Amino acid sequence: MLTTFSSVVFSSHIFLFYFLPFALLVYYATPSRFRATSLTLLSYLFYGWWSPWFTLLMLGSTLVDYGCGKLISAEPSSSQRRRAGLWISVCTNLFVLGFFKYSLFFANSAASIGIALPQADFLYAIILPVGISFYTFQSMSYSIDLYRGHARPARSFIDFACYVSMFPQLVAGPIVRYGSVAEQLRERQHSIEGFIAGFTRFSYGFAKKILIANQVGIVADSCFGAGDGSLSATMAWLGVLAYAFQIYFDFSAYSDMAIGLGRMFGFRYPENFNSPYRAAGFSDFWRRWHISLSSFLRDYLYIPLGGNRSGQIRTLTHIMIVMAIGGLWHGAQWTFVIWGLLHGILLVLERCCSSAFLGKIPHPLRIASTFVLILITWVFFRASSLDAALAYLSSMFGLSPTSDTAALLHATVLTPINLSALTIAAALVWICPNTSRFLDTLTCWKCIVGIVLLIISVCLMYHQEFNPFLYFQF
Repeated sequence: MLTTFSSVVFSSHIFLFYFLPFALLVYYATPSRFRATSLTLLSYLFYGWWSPWFTLLMLGSTLVDYGCGKLISAEPSSSQRRRAGLWISVCTNLFVLGFFKYSLFFANSAASIGIALPQADFLYAIILPVGISFYTFQSMSYSIDLYRGHARPARSFIDFACYVSMFPQLVAGPIVRYGSVAEQLRERQHSIEGFIAGFTRFSYGFAKKILIANQVGIVADSCFGAGDGSLSATMAWLGVLAYAFQIYFDFSAYSDMAIGLGRMFGFRYPENFNSPYRAAGFSDFWRRWHISLSSFLRDYLYIPLGGNRSGQIRTLTHIMIVMAIGGLWHGAQWTFVIWGLLHGILLVLERCCSSAFLGKIPHPLRIASTFVLILITWVFFRASSLDAALAYLSSMFGLSPTSDTAALLHATVLTPINLSALTIAAALVWICPNTSRFLDTLTCWKCIVGIVLLIISVCLMYHQEFNPFLYFQF
């Protein structure tokens, strides 16, 4: 799988030593008025390296939404034409996403309750295009924002195609709304200071991925892949703790690299994480975790459903619907739906508690209890099936018998390098400032540290066999 994604994984030598230098050289050698075109072509090359056919899918989505934008913004204004443009965009994007990502899931779910769909065997041959969940949401948001009057029409098709396909955030976000980069597509600042800031942000993200996420990921995989009787309660908790660190450092590292790459090309992307494991409650967690997705679901689903304007019962129902869909967005499995529903339940319970009651709980205790509950929900997110999730939870709470092989897992996993990675991860999560805050004021020594970390990470990258990017599967 890693070799399949070799071109779209930032932590690969192909990207680092071939594609990125080539892209920067072409981009800056191109006259200013043609740079959107060159960045678009470079982005299609980046995406097409993995599978050329799926560039046609992305191009088709881009054409549809650009055309719908023309319908919505055409003069003289017509409410009927505007609604037609909006619904064509929304339905087309949801159909594409549903077909490629969820058709097999729904077919298998129907089969499990005795409903056999005719000629459903071909669904097993469908390949999920990398990043489809991100660019369909991004492209669709353009039409919605135009309809609402929150954005102006794209100056040209090239500008819009560049927005949809920009390779730094194409395959794993952050989800960038058109209004936030519209002016930058027309005119953006390129400077040595901005380039250095972007390169430094990329370097720190690269180091987070290679030095921390990959190392703690080995611990998580060992624990979640342990056989019957091999997983003690202690190791089960350690495994899900390692996974919590892995998914955070993996995804936030990608966001750091994407934001850094954007700066190198003159763009400023929104932040996607804000120390989420320091959250004191689940509402706070979702203001800090995958910010671009949570704000997207809030603005394009929760508020249109009615938000908190229709009474307590309807509000709580809206929360559950949004979180279930948010879980399903992450993957076409019931484990993801359950993960989303669990977060919905915890949000509902938190909302039902009075602020006076919550205010009496010491802040550190609220952070600790929130994190423990997050760990429990991560089990469903990580497990390969519902049965596997329940078995893992059983081990966490000491309800599963262990055998002599449990001692072997202890010896294999609790190595000095793994324990060091877990300790550093914990320090970065709860003691040190996050990357964006740390690099908010750029100094010479921070740049030097970034270069040193990048060199160390590149050297280690060549010796690592375990180098996944978790959010590519979503």
